Amino acid sequence: MQQLSIWEQETFYAPQDIVIAGAGFTGLWTALHLKEKYPGQKITIIEKGIIPSGASTRNAGFACFGSLTEIISDINLMGVQKTFELINLRYLGLKMIRQYFNASLIDYDNCGGFELLDNDSCFEQIHTINQLLYPITHLTKTFVQQDEGIKEFGLANISHLIVNPLEGSLHSGKLIQALTQLVISKGVQILYATELKEFEESPKGVTIYTNQNIKLRTTKLVFCTNAFAKQILPDIDITPARGQVLLTEPIEGLKLNGVFHYDEGFYYFRNLGNRILLGGARNTSFETEYTFDDVTSVSIQQELENFLEKVVLPGQTPAITHRWAGIMGMGGDKFPIVKQLTDKTHCTVHLSGMGVALAPMIGRMMAEQL
Repeated sequence: MQQLSIWEQETFYAPQDIVIAGAGFTGLWTALHLKEKYPGQKITIIEKGIIPSGASTRNAGFACFGSLTEIISDINLMGVQKTFELINLRYLGLKMIRQYFNASLIDYDNCGGFELLDNDSCFEQIHTINQLLYPITHLTKTFVQQDEGIKEFGLANISHLIVNPLEGSLHSGKLIQALTQLVISKGVQILYATELKEFEESPKGVTIYTNQNIKLRTTKLVFCTNAFAKQILPDIDITPARGQVLLTEPIEGLKLNGVFHYDEGFYYFRNLGNRILLGGARNTSFETEYTFDDVTSVSIQQELENFLEKVVLPGQTPAITHRWAGIMGMGGDKFPIVKQLTDKTHCTVHLSGMGVALAPMIGRMMAEQL
C-alpha cells in the first residue's frame, strides 16, 4: 500500500459513510439524492477513468421516452405492468432533469420523437397503448400517425411515421459536467482514475482495494457501474452491450429536426445542428456486440452508413467525421436492478441503454433504499 501523509489520510482518504463506484449518470444522481436526503453523510464517488467511462459520455444524446414498437416489444417481454412502470420512471426522470438544470445549460431540446415504420402492423395497438399511457403522460394521444413528415424530413424507403411530443435531445457531456459540479457543491468528493479492484466486508464496514494501491474504508458501498459491475459482481444478471454511433459532416439544407427511431429502437438518429448523428444496428450482429470493447467495428459502421444513405439521407453520401462506441448494461429484461446485495453493499445497474432518462429516478430509489 502507498504511504499516505496524515493530511491525505484525514481528507481524501478518510473513512466514508458511503462510497459509490462509478461517476456516470447513475452514480452522480445517486450521490445527489443521498446528499440531499442525508446532508451530514460523508460521500465519495470513485471513478476508474479520468472522465466517466461506459455509456454516460459515449451515447447519442437522446432524452428517451420510448417508441411505439419498442413499448409493444417490451410488453411482450415483461408484461404490461412492468413495462409501464419503466416508462413512468423514464418520464419522471426526464422531468427531473429539467427541474434541476436550465435547458440552455445542457442543450436540452424537447424537439419531439419520431418513429419510422415500414408496415402498419402496430396500428391496431396504438389506441390501447395511448390509453395505458394516459395516467403517465395525461395526453389523450401520446403517439399519433403523421405520415406527411416523411416528405417533410426528406426520408425514404419507409411507409409511416409516428410522432410523440415527449422525447428530446441533450448534450451528454454538458449534463455530466453540470451534475458533477452540483454534487461537488453539495460536498461530495470524486476520486478519478481510481478503480475498485476488490472489496472486503467486515463487521466494521467495507475495505476497498484500488488500482492506486490505496485502501478506502466505508460503511456502505454502492455499485453504479452498469455493465462493468459484472467484472466485480459476476453473479449479477447483466451483460455488456456495445452501442455504436457515427456523425456526419455538416449537410447543407438539412431538413431533419428531432429524434428518430426505427426497428424497435435498434436504429436511432437525430440532427446535431446541421449534422446527422446516427447509432445502433446492434441487432444485426448481437453476438459481436456483447462485449466490453468500446472501439467501433467495421461491420456495424457499414450497416449504419447503409441505413444513412438508404433511409435518412437518400441519394447522399456525406463524409463521416466522428465514430465512437459506449458500453450499455443489458439483461434478462429491461428493468433496472436496484437492490441490496449484502448488509453493507448495494447496486443500481442494468439501464438497458436508457440511462439518461432512468438514472435520475434510479438514483432516488437507491437513496431511499439506503
